[in-house]
Amino acid sequence: MDDKNSIITVKSVNLIIGKNEILKDISVSFEKGKIHGLIGRNGSGKTMLMKCICGFIKPTSGEIIVDESRVGKDIDFPKNMGIIIETPGFIPYYSGYKNLKLIAGLNNKINKEQIKQSMKQVGLDPELKRHVRKYSLGMRQRLGLAQAIMENPDILILDEPFNGLDKDGVKDMREYLLSYKEQGKTILICSHSAEDITVLCDTVHEMDKGAITTIKDI
Repeated sequence: MDDKNSIITVKSVNLIIGKNEILKDISVSFEKGKIHGLIGRNGSGKTMLMKCICGFIKPTSGEIIVDESRVGKDIDFPKNMGIIIETPGFIPYYSGYKNLKLIAGLNNKINKEQIKQSMKQVGLDPELKRHVRKYSLGMRQRLGLAQAIMENPDILILDEPFNGLDKDGVKDMREYLLSYKEQGKTILICSHSAEDITVLCDTVHEMDKGAITTIKDI
């Protein structure tokens, strides 16, 4: 569990909301520089586990350590993490580039060219003036991924990142994520597609009723 190669460690995490036990005594670690898959039916707890790792939801008990910092204690939100959880939300009457520029301004870590480069990497034209409200679902997903990667984080947390993408879009995104792993990055991905998991992942963690039931290497 305390493997020095682990960049994310979850220790005895439970999450109870109202009378519902959402996560049940989860202990798992995710090794640095690999793509890790989370699979399971809707309601199995995958998204909630991701939200706990990201600091969006505080577990009822247990501990989550990301890059040697305890989430909710040492830090509120893990640094150096790019996130897509559920449908990315953007200002609908701004262009894609303007949305990313606004978000990038919060940290002031990257310049205009780096923002534009992140859009190009996911197949979007940064010069496109179209408002995001006129984007297709696939374009919104690409913009969400551009936001997740634009500050070059060491960790990506991606919940169903291929939703709305056509076959070519899925192929492009898979290739991009594999190249990202080659740079030593760590990716935790949740997908309904068995093919996504097989093509991308080094390990697979299956969840059911709030617990991790099986872990296997691919």
